[in-house]
Amino acid sequence: MAKSMTQDMTVGTPYRLILRFTLPILCGSLFQQLYNMADAMIVGRYLGIRALSSVGASSSLIFLIIGFCTGMCTGFAIPVAQSLGAGKYSQMRKFAFNSFYLSGIFAVVITVVTAVFCRDILILIRTPESILQGAWDYLFVIFLGIPFTILYNLLASILRALGDSKSPFLFLTAAAVINIVLDLLFITVFNWGVMGAAIATITSQAVSGGLCIRCIVRKFPELKADSEERRPTKRHMLKLLNLGLPMGLQTSITAIGSIMLQSAVNHLGEVSVASYTAALKIKYLFLSVFEAVGTAMATYVGQNLGAGRLDRIREGVRSAILIQCIYAVAAAIVLHLGGRYIAMLFVDGTETEVLDNVQMFLNISSMFYIMLGVLWVLRSAIQGMGYGKSAIFSGVSEMVARTAMSLFFIPQMMFLGVCWTDQIAWMAADLFLIPAYLFIIYKRGGFHKKIPAA
Repeated sequence: MAKSMTQDMTVGTPYRLILRFTLPILCGSLFQQLYNMADAMIVGRYLGIRALSSVGASSSLIFLIIGFCTGMCTGFAIPVAQSLGAGKYSQMRKFAFNSFYLSGIFAVVITVVTAVFCRDILILIRTPESILQGAWDYLFVIFLGIPFTILYNLLASILRALGDSKSPFLFLTAAAVINIVLDLLFITVFNWGVMGAAIATITSQAVSGGLCIRCIVRKFPELKADSEERRPTKRHMLKLLNLGLPMGLQTSITAIGSIMLQSAVNHLGEVSVASYTAALKIKYLFLSVFEAVGTAMATYVGQNLGAGRLDRIREGVRSAILIQCIYAVAAAIVLHLGGRYIAMLFVDGTETEVLDNVQMFLNISSMFYIMLGVLWVLRSAIQGMGYGKSAIFSGVSEMVARTAMSLFFIPQMMFLGVCWTDQIAWMAADLFLIPAYLFIIYKRGGFHKKIPAA
């Protein structure tokens, strides 16, 4: 029998466990951002600002759909982590296999719907006519690759639920290299334009998903199920949907506000779209740490909830927030000093208006990174404890804030209003998450050291 690679997060010093578990997730996230940035860098440098704007004009729609898929898959893995923490291995396998069935259904439905209505949605968010065709070329191919996106995210989430954060990192590393090579091949040699960048992206995602399958089959005997454990069951599917759908919807609700913001940016013209696209690529790169710590916390909290260790959940949340705060200060310093130079990876140094906009965006955004760090920790902790529906309201808060900024402030403040929108949204989410987390801790057992196992 193959040696197990599962990691028990119910014993050991919380901050060390969180850091050790976070690092591979972070490296994987950075490589994922790398191949996202590669699209923008190669498109911007070889095809120009108009092509870069075409890719950027669809970014909020990608966030809406892919964000739902990613959140849903993360939610599906929470019962797996809880079952592992409680030592209920047969139940763990049932949850894993039922998540496969549900993910397959969602993959087919989402792919068909998004591909059919792709152009209509781009028109709805006021994509400039000059970049509409390019935006459709890129987005349509990305939507066709949704099954590969769901495949990787589900399997990577299950691997992390079992305590293995290293394998998903290695697979994303391979995907990033493949994506960059294919970007250069399809764009500079085959002259496929922005569609070539999209084909490179979904191809690399398919490879990473295939590697996850190989890893699970070879290295996780805990997931080798009998015919009874592989059978679809209503009870397990309902619990998976009860956790997966709220997490997916929370991300999508947040993304609706981002679509409103993208629509407002699109209305400001090509220069603003290019500025926003470059700024987002840089921002997402630096936000990878916040997201990685949040992802680690979902697994950490899920396993400790299963083991009945509320005391470790509280201690882990405090440790994760401290990690986030230290990083937030360091990231703000780097972006204040070097944001403009990083932006020159995407646009030529002669595009001074774009570079000025990007630096302004990064200066304002990075001043509020501590709020974002707290947001990721508390939201992930709430989700890991099984309160995915409660986390939806933080997404609603973000959506309302971004929508209000897009409708009332950006038309008056222009790109400066764009720069302030995310920070207002983060603040609104934290105003909900902080009391929600404290209430859930109290509800689950207050300050007692142990709670009943999940």
